[in-house]
Amino acid sequence: MDYKYINNMLSKMDKDLATKGMSRREAMKLAGISGATFIMGGTSLEAMEKDQKEITKSGVNGRILIVGGGLAGMSTAARLTLNLTNPDITVIEPEKLSVSYQPGQTLVAAGIWDIDDIKYNRDDFVPEGTKLIEDRVIDFDPTNNRVTTAKGQVIEYDYLIVATGLQLDYERIEGLEHAGRAYSSGDNSRLHKAIGNDGICSIYTAEGAEKTWDEMQKAIEKAKNAKDGKKVQFLFTHPSTPIKCGGAPKKIMYLTNARLKEAGARENAELTFYPNGGAMFGVPEYHDAIHEQFKREGFKWHYRHNLIGVEKENKIAIFDAKWQEKGPYDPIMKDFEVISKHEKVRVPYDFIHITPDAVAPREVGESDIGSASGWVPVNKETLQHVKYNNVFAIGDIAQVPMGKTGGSVRKQYKVLVDNLIAQMEGKKLPSKYAGYTVCPLITDIGTVMLAEFDWTVKPTPSFPLDPLVERWVFWLMKVYALKPMTMYGMLSGKA
Repeated sequence: MDYKYINNMLSKMDKDLATKGMSRREAMKLAGISGATFIMGGTSLEAMEKDQKEITKSGVNGRILIVGGGLAGMSTAARLTLNLTNPDITVIEPEKLSVSYQPGQTLVAAGIWDIDDIKYNRDDFVPEGTKLIEDRVIDFDPTNNRVTTAKGQVIEYDYLIVATGLQLDYERIEGLEHAGRAYSSGDNSRLHKAIGNDGICSIYTAEGAEKTWDEMQKAIEKAKNAKDGKKVQFLFTHPSTPIKCGGAPKKIMYLTNARLKEAGARENAELTFYPNGGAMFGVPEYHDAIHEQFKREGFKWHYRHNLIGVEKENKIAIFDAKWQEKGPYDPIMKDFEVISKHEKVRVPYDFIHITPDAVAPREVGESDIGSASGWVPVNKETLQHVKYNNVFAIGDIAQVPMGKTGGSVRKQYKVLVDNLIAQMEGKKLPSKYAGYTVCPLITDIGTVMLAEFDWTVKPTPSFPLDPLVERWVFWLMKVYALKPMTMYGMLSGKA
């Protein structure tokens, strides 16, 4: 645990609090938590230390292979190291910046953080004793308990943890085929040549977030100089697949709105949200709250619109718009048929933020450990593969109903470690993941609505406050507390 870093973070928080005439103790009292409990979900420094003291290490042996060294993979490796007497852990991860702080990309895109604030070196977070292979797995052979890498290495294992993350599929958008598929980290030069200019942007890589801020400033300047009542068009999309953090496409919209107001240009701008689905959020209570926020801010929205193409030269976005109509009466069913309709809709833009489709890497989805949808099929509670008992999956790649967020991984990795060790010991799997997901939904520069929920599809707040209210204290948590919780809590296996 890097206490020096955390103390520095708390010092910065205190300065921000001072501008509001408030102490840290008063702010935490407002949130209903103790002064030390500044980490999401009520985890405190003291609780983390107590957790470690109560751990009884297992002496069970086995070769554990983790494919993927991002937040999910490295946190799991760290937790296993703490829970095993003689850990034999190998992590395969090709990217040097694989543990970079992805939730901060939204803040970079709004000019609140710099790109250097979110870049972290993978090698600084490899647990002691863990072997790192700087390579990429291209073939999974679960029948023979081995994988093959791009460099031709064949690596055998007793237990496999799949933590590859997902890919960002820009190439399925007509007009952006040359952008290809991308990971959040790594060499994305092909992607950044295709987007990040001419009003097209996407926050899903660190460099893409930086380019988003550049493009946002250009569009805001255009709005400042707009005349004759002409509105500068800002478009924000949400695709037809599961994505990293379901609230992210709205966060960048809210932050763009905040920057427009700050520049005195909001009256000259029109902000429109185009989600593929028929709601703002999958949890009804949060949908209703966001709907009211959209009305308050003067946003527009069009449900069931999926981005399928971009004409860069004409600045036209092409959506597949879907709806249903009443068909002929069916005398047997004694009801009217429902006919699905769709059409292409062309929308001009000055600025468009694209949230790409999220897909499983081909080497996972097309292997024996994958599924028809690409994701690794696991028991949603134990995270154990439905076919191979010595295979587990975690994070974005796991086929669970919800959970493609860092907050979900924080709950998942402890469950996985408990269950993997039990499997190694020949015992019944003891831990269950309840589907916890958290989305700190930024609604303005300075306010956050903390959306927490699980498979009950109901708000499950960690704090004794109305979860549907936007709060400044949760902004403090987002900006100051969550990054150290991730970098020095989860990646140490303790938070």
